[in-house]
Amino acid sequence: MTTYLATVSPSAVWRGVIFDLDGTLLDSLADLADCMNRVLARQGLPIWPRDAYRQFIGDGLRMLVQRALPEDWRHPEVVDACTAAMNAEYAAHWADQTRPYDGIPEMLDGLAAQGVVLAVFSNKPDEFVAPTVRRFFPEVPFVATVGARAGVPRKPDPTGALQIAAAAGLAPTECLYLGDSGIDMQTAVRAGMLAVGARWGFRDAAELQAHGAAVLIDHPTRLLTDFRFAASSSRA
Repeated sequence: MTTYLATVSPSAVWRGVIFDLDGTLLDSLADLADCMNRVLARQGLPIWPRDAYRQFIGDGLRMLVQRALPEDWRHPEVVDACTAAMNAEYAAHWADQTRPYDGIPEMLDGLAAQGVVLAVFSNKPDEFVAPTVRRFFPEVPFVATVGARAGVPRKPDPTGALQIAAAAGLAPTECLYLGDSGIDMQTAVRAGMLAVGARWGFRDAAELQAHGAAVLIDHPTRLLTDFRFAASSSRA
């Protein structure tokens, strides 16, 4: 099902799609949760059920760590140390259980076959984004895979999304941004892109709608059936 929350012209033709990564293309919840829980357990701290991490993920690794720590442990030096420990733990285990969501490979292949510009803009640390994309989507011709790094503000700042569009020769109004969180929807709105909420991800429809989603889709292949795409002029 596709739910339109704002007026979207049925004649609109889209030339680019920018994707969030965790909770949108990949179900990475188990690996992120298990890695953080091991960091907590080594400190003798209580661990969280996996589902709790749905609310912790999306603002970058340091914020995930801060949210997972008990409130009286959230001193900067403790957060720094636990972030370093989480970074090391995740570097060793990021692909243990992570997998693409059902329908994602088919959606990406269908868009690529039409010559649509494809890119990833994530708050995941940049050093993990490109290897993750290469591991799970080696044949997909992404024009950019951008994570959290110096010089690119984290979402919901739209700078990264706008830079990707500009480098591909696209106007923001020619692009969709597909994500699973309120942060993603805010990013799309601020960038002037169509905010499309993924209902299969970590957050619920109410959050997506509250933060500006124009469209909600319940399966990745809805992008292929319910939207019109054309090749970018730079790729045609």
